[in-house]
Amino acid sequence: VVVVVGDLFIMGRKVCVFEACDNFACMKRPKTGEAVCKECFYLAFETEVHETITKGGIFTRGDRVAIGASGGKDSTVLAYVLKLLNDRYDYGLDLFLLSIDEGITGYRDDSLETVKRNQVQYDLPLTILSYKELYGWTMDEIVREIGNKNNCTFCGVFRRQALDRAAYLGANKVVTGHNADDIAETVLMNVLRGDIARLKRCTAIITGEGSDLPRCKPFKYTYEKEIVMYAYFKNLDYFSTECTYSPNAYRGYARVFLKDLEVINPTAIIDIIHSGESLHVRQEVTMPVQGKCKRCGCISSSDHCKACVLLEGLNKGRPKLAIGKKVHEAKLLEVNEDNPTSSSSTTTTMTMTPTKPTALSSTHGIGAW
Repeated sequence: VVVVVGDLFIMGRKVCVFEACDNFACMKRPKTGEAVCKECFYLAFETEVHETITKGGIFTRGDRVAIGASGGKDSTVLAYVLKLLNDRYDYGLDLFLLSIDEGITGYRDDSLETVKRNQVQYDLPLTILSYKELYGWTMDEIVREIGNKNNCTFCGVFRRQALDRAAYLGANKVVTGHNADDIAETVLMNVLRGDIARLKRCTAIITGEGSDLPRCKPFKYTYEKEIVMYAYFKNLDYFSTECTYSPNAYRGYARVFLKDLEVINPTAIIDIIHSGESLHVRQEVTMPVQGKCKRCGCISSSDHCKACVLLEGLNKGRPKLAIGKKVHEAKLLEVNEDNPTSSSSTTTTMTMTPTKPTALSSTHGIGAW
């Protein structure tokens, strides 16, 4: 139990606020405004993540958990902390790293080198799956096809489905480094888009329950600034360059707005998350029904999941139709549905039972798919 006392100064220097600690404070926590020393900050950070995990009922002993690893600060700290807590509290988890190579030259190839170093540093197995292998396209090729607008739509949809492949690596859960800032941004984005279905579930600590691979967010209540501070003071090895294509992302506008709110009131991030958690949709509002994609079998509220629609648009040379209205999606798919022997049916189609990538599995220590 961590007990906080009032501010105390000794010879003009502020002392750490935690009881039974007489060290001088070296930082002010962005989340609470408390003055703390490094050791107490580590303990508070790790304890709060542990409480989020236990109260959220994220794990069960014996779970095989894939840690989504990009090499960035969030996933690097997540891998480090999860391994530490798994040992400290005896969760009984089988952890491994799972990275997705989107094929972004000068960005993902460099960040994957960081992930490979993390594999050695944390002694965790690593598997790398690529867009080229799964979909037949890299993000660089997709951007050349569609331009700089909407490329994050393709990347986000493809990455989420690529993470689902962890189920074929024997994993029964995947954890991602989504932090409190990310979730608050998503709430704002769904409000701005009027997306009630996503707004209702975006604050859930576990999504996809009942599917083959639920996704969990242990950093749901962890501020991005505190993750950066933890990585800095722990001297963790992470990649900090921004994605080449992210400046054009719609999320960026929500992020700027949120950061402005945080300057005025640091609790705005948590307040927005709690508002999303408290949302109740009126009974008369019709919500999409989750089903299965007819092509790949993934969870979808339509006959075809968004990943299959986007891939079909790319393969037919009409990617902009894939991000348009439902009627445009139907036209895009109707040729293959009505005439399976047409030339377009020979294009790449996703399957949730991929062939075993021998080089990856043998290189990174993951067994058969």
